[in-house]
Amino acid sequence: MGIAAALGLLSPFPFYYWLWTYPQTWVDLCGKGRDPCTVMAYVSHFLKLIQFLSLFSVSTFTWPPLLYFWPLIAFGQFLNFRVYRLLGESGTYYGVRFGKNIPWVTEFPFGYIKDPQYVGSILSLLACLWWVPFRYILLWTLGYVVMILVESKEDPTTRAKPAS
Repeated sequence: MGIAAALGLLSPFPFYYWLWTYPQTWVDLCGKGRDPCTVMAYVSHFLKLIQFLSLFSVSTFTWPPLLYFWPLIAFGQFLNFRVYRLLGESGTYYGVRFGKNIPWVTEFPFGYIKDPQYVGSILSLLACLWWVPFRYILLWTLGYVVMILVESKEDPTTRAKPAS
């Protein structure tokens, strides 16, 4: 396994762990007048780019992909876009941890699929098995599984207070 590719694939997860576990440090770092969710989104998009470049560096592209690609990528991305549409930026990027009031959502896929955004991401990764060696898909998936476990233990008393 390429160490650089593995580190690139895992690069966002320490960041997400830190923000989930110590949200006040992020809110304080962002400072007054800067939305911590928006700043988190920018950093997350940069880290996602690193993940994709790492994945591409170990991929072998051939066309057409096997038939399983299309339903996995379609449903996986549908879940991701649906979650973002329902939660918005603040709901997707830890707004509740940063002291924002995020309304509870019960529309599909919430209430039907546990952790739908992570499930969508994992399905999208599995779709790429035609091109990417299994060990890299497994590594990235394990990062999501760890975050599912971390985020399942939310302590409301550790939520951040808005920057003053």
